[in-house]
Amino acid sequence: MTRETLFNLAVLAGLIALPLYAHLADEPFTITLATRAVILSLAAVGLNIALGIGGLVSLGHAVFFGIGGYAMGILAFHAQTYMPLMEAPFLIEGTKSMPVIWLVAVIASALAALLIGLLSLRTSGVYFIMITLAFGQMFYYFAISWSAYGGEDGMSIYVRNGFPGLNTLIPIQFYGLCLAALVLALGFNGALARSRFGLALNAARQVPDRVRAVGLDPFRLRLVAFTISGAITGLAGALFADLNRFVSPTMFSWQLSGEFIVFIIIGGTARLFGPVVGACLFVVLEHYIGGWSDYWHIWFGLLLLVIVLFGRGGVIGLIAGKARAHG
Repeated sequence: MTRETLFNLAVLAGLIALPLYAHLADEPFTITLATRAVILSLAAVGLNIALGIGGLVSLGHAVFFGIGGYAMGILAFHAQTYMPLMEAPFLIEGTKSMPVIWLVAVIASALAALLIGLLSLRTSGVYFIMITLAFGQMFYYFAISWSAYGGEDGMSIYVRNGFPGLNTLIPIQFYGLCLAALVLALGFNGALARSRFGLALNAARQVPDRVRAVGLDPFRLRLVAFTISGAITGLAGALFADLNRFVSPTMFSWQLSGEFIVFIIIGGTARLFGPVVGACLFVVLEHYIGGWSDYWHIWFGLLLLVIVLFGRGGVIGLIAGKARAHG
């Protein structure tokens, strides 16, 4: 068992133990804070499939996060107002069911990622970064002008969506759902990286000409990875909206896309638990240092600078060394 595997298990144990302690100590805010960290981790895990394995630096991944959030917000809004989304040619009503909302969020985000990928992946390098940024801004300004669902002010949801057999209003139970989603995504990410597809995608990132020579299409490999990546990030968006019971155009902002990338860099690019470590550090610094100063981003920036200059494997690389990624 490698040092990285042991570290990953320790992180997972911490994600289980800390909220349980907070539940026993009657500290619901700590559970809510941990839930936010887990959901942001899930969003970054989605991006890590495209960035860590495929080498696709996307500054528009908040698009899928926002689509997932608005899928939840729109369905829940129509459920709480008893207004159908559509009456003709067939009836579509809102819902408070989390499984249905998640399915809609994943499908909508995957379709958006597929369409965006079909255009964006015809470019590379800085051009790919800029076109994904452009898509992000398009969705952001569309959400601002979408007055039916709050426009610039966003939209509040006054219900907590339900999951069969659970009371999602209890913080520890909702946290358990989010943690389960994260663990499943991490398991899928690890299996994908070790699969033939993952190896081919990694090869397409490094030596695309050789991949073409053996009869594989790097464009299709990247498109599939980008679509899967968007779907997972969309699920995180739906959970984030349910946590806050609020959606707004800021869920589409390019700053959020940048934060997802920073999570991965801080934790360790292409490391299985890299996004988790980065997101948790971000939430901890935001809460504790942000309580002391409004300029806490300075300290977060210094941390990022130190890691980029002296620890390119991220926090996990500094701790586990040059162990095999996804260990």
